[in-house]
Amino acid sequence: MEESFATRARVAPERLRELTKKSDLKGAVQLISHLLAIVATGWLLWLTWGTWWGVPVFMIHGLLINYLYAPQHESSHETVFRARWMNEWLGRFTGFVLMYPRDYDRWQHLAHHRNTQDPEKDSELLSEGLGSGLFGYLLGLSGISLWYGLAKTMIQHALGKAPANKSEYYLTDQQKRAVIAEARWHLAGYALIAIVSILFQTWAAVILWVAPTVAMAWAHQLQNYIEHTGLPTGGKDIWTNTRTVKTNAFMRWLSWGMVYHAAHHTYPAVPFHRLKDLNDALVEARGGPSPTESYLAFQAKTIAGLARGTKDADAYV
Repeated sequence: MEESFATRARVAPERLRELTKKSDLKGAVQLISHLLAIVATGWLLWLTWGTWWGVPVFMIHGLLINYLYAPQHESSHETVFRARWMNEWLGRFTGFVLMYPRDYDRWQHLAHHRNTQDPEKDSELLSEGLGSGLFGYLLGLSGISLWYGLAKTMIQHALGKAPANKSEYYLTDQQKRAVIAEARWHLAGYALIAIVSILFQTWAAVILWVAPTVAMAWAHQLQNYIEHTGLPTGGKDIWTNTRTVKTNAFMRWLSWGMVYHAAHHTYPAVPFHRLKDLNDALVEARGGPSPTESYLAFQAKTIAGLARGTKDADAYV
């Protein structure tokens, strides 16, 4: 995505050209380190399954799998590797693991970038449905509504229904055909894994993949919800309707730099490994930071506001 969404106080063109340079080495190191961490925790989970030691390993393993959405997101922007085909197949792999088809996610995400915080056009606002009080918010935060929505949409697409809901207004006829075919391939792949598991009488796919991914979805929802919730809707200034997350080095690594979300939304073509530098440049250009909070502080404010009777999570401030 080469588009710019800076409304004012832009980064100098020569500096931006330097920041948008992709690096196969940095992309490979980030991806391999993430995958090796998943292999390591998966091996430990298999060894400790059925013991109390397996509980924290299960949680860490599920956390690492859920944050594979970070490379999927980066592959949609084609910022992990220089070669387009490498980004595409990385997205297809992570999309299959997360049950979130790559092409569908990519086109939905593009609509989100072009219409950030627009109540009528932001695809993520339209599909989230946060305006349902404290119970609805906690249900979404748990990941239950996320997985229900992903499964329902994929099945509807596989049945030939595209668009499946009002948030898919952006799909062209060609894209509709693509998401239908994509959903069918995904379901065929999952069915094959289920059949093989039954034939070999193994729970490996459930233990090492499905269970930890579903159970720990809430950990990734922390990132999803903090990025825009509670910030102005209807405006066009990315620097005020998108949040930067104040967190530790581990979360910056795990999220592939997406904690610098306001910077990413301003210039989506900048690779994940340069987002801190971009954020620093934007803070200087704008004369101050974008809205910034930690994961826990944000959740405490949001939940407290909803508990007081605010029905819309986006209005808790």
